[in-house]
Amino acid sequence: MKVMARSALVSVWVFLAVFVLAACEDDSSQSRENDAKQKSYDLLVRNQPAGRMAYSPTREAINEWVRTWGKRGKLSYVYIQNANGEYGYFVMKGLPVPRCKMLTPTERVDSSSNGKVVVSQPGMDGTYDSGSTCSAYYGFDATTGAYMEFTVGTNQSFFLFDQPMTMPEYADATQLGPTSAEDVAG
Repeated sequence: MKVMARSALVSVWVFLAVFVLAACEDDSSQSRENDAKQKSYDLLVRNQPAGRMAYSPTREAINEWVRTWGKRGKLSYVYIQNANGEYGYFVMKGLPVPRCKMLTPTERVDSSSNGKVVVSQPGMDGTYDSGSTCSAYYGFDATTGAYMEFTVGTNQSFFLFDQPMTMPEYADATQLGPTSAEDVAG
């Protein structure tokens, strides 16, 4: 009886040792891969360090965007191209806004017994968003203030300008909203 109990106990210890070693092997192989990636990165940084810029065209473009659109009453000219290559346009107050933009946070972080969890928040209208409204844009007509909404996607694109376009592809654009480019020219 003692021999059988001892044999069973040894079997359990052998099983546990194999299980622990296998777990260590998995951790150490992942650790080796992470170490290899880090060493490769460190070598690349040594051989090809990041350059330093004295001037950033990206920062300048962002600042120019702020100067352009940071003015109350600024008009936008939204040209929409359909699948047939035909253009139409809206003249809007300010920029078109994606419907998925919110003035309040869309999520909050709560603590739970499982740690931190992200909880969805309702939008300004008291409803929850599925995130699928980012291809829908809205804004207001430049002279009437009429609400306008349009969707872009598979076969429709829009081009945004801060002034009416005179290039040939826009010359025959159909007026889609109450205001024409001629109504606000000057």
